[in-house]
Amino acid sequence: MDVTWLLLIAVGLSMDAFAVAVAKGLSMRTMRWGHALVIALFFGVFQGVMPLIGWALGSSFSQLIEPVDHWVIFAILVAVGGKMIWDGMRGDEEDACRLVDQRLDVRELILLAVATSIDALAVGVSFALMQVNIGLAAGIIAGTTFALSLVGVLIGHLFGGRFQRASGIIGGVVLVLIGCKVLLEHLGVLSF
Repeated sequence: MDVTWLLLIAVGLSMDAFAVAVAKGLSMRTMRWGHALVIALFFGVFQGVMPLIGWALGSSFSQLIEPVDHWVIFAILVAVGGKMIWDGMRGDEEDACRLVDQRLDVRELILLAVATSIDALAVGVSFALMQVNIGLAAGIIAGTTFALSLVGVLIGHLFGGRFQRASGIIGGVVLVLIGCKVLLEHLGVLSF
């Protein structure tokens, strides 16, 4: 898997964190760059660590599922992407905004970072099946999530919550399309 595909996966995975960062930005009456950096750092680190954990789990049983690995990868990416699309389509932006507090709470950031990076754990399992360079993948995912989360806080502060639902839907669509690409490549329909 080349860097372009890893970057697309990273963007897809970071959309949940982006949406939450937008919500956190909504709570800032004045832009607090220190808080924005801390929020982006939490999301970036957790998004980078979760694929490593998933990869370690996937590596331990990859030999057992190698004959059907493309179906597993497809199922994981479509399930994660489909859930992101579903959540984005049925999500209530007012509820998301109400959950946001004006202060920066580390426990809350940890919970949000874990919640928004669970999908990266599942993708990490699929990386083990595809023999992806996990260090490079985790670094790209962490860096992309950090950057998009920082931008998300700024957008939330400047423009309000208009982009929360759309970002989740776009991220889900990207993951579903990548899952389809992997399956079609393994079935010989596509060759990149």
